[in-house]
Amino acid sequence: MAQIVGERVSTGDAIVDYDDKVFPDHMAEPGQKAFVFYHAIPFESSASLVNLLTATRILRKGFDTSIVFFGPGSLVVAATRGYPKVGDEGFPGNLTYNKQLQTFMDEGGHVYACRFSAAALYGMREIDMMEGVKPINPRDVLDATITAWKSGALVLNTWTM
Repeated sequence: MAQIVGERVSTGDAIVDYDDKVFPDHMAEPGQKAFVFYHAIPFESSASLVNLLTATRILRKGFDTSIVFFGPGSLVVAATRGYPKVGDEGFPGNLTYNKQLQTFMDEGGHVYACRFSAAALYGMREIDMMEGVKPINPRDVLDATITAWKSGALVLNTWTM
């Protein structure tokens, strides 16, 4: 039987080299855009939260950043989340998506959500979306992709099923 020998770590200890950065810390040039297309299921994987954190980081690098929610991604924009009442955290982290999305919008990010997926798939009305989210026609999802392509934008796509 193998035995691991070494000193026990304590809270606050670094277990890897966090200071070693390989790539340059790029910042946006004036007018550069970024689009994050989001077809991920909130609470089903880390991809959903990582997308929001990454979009916020891109925004802070100076890109004019838009998130486009469609399919199950539209569930992220629900303003009616909470338990036992709207706005209450039913468990720690229950409102993490809403809080991170609000931070993104407060810092100047643009947020769009597909009306079709919100209404037809999940029964969410536009009034049920967080304030600041712009509902869009389902055909706008493709046109947002074309807009990103035509503008030479940085584009991230995440799909989970």
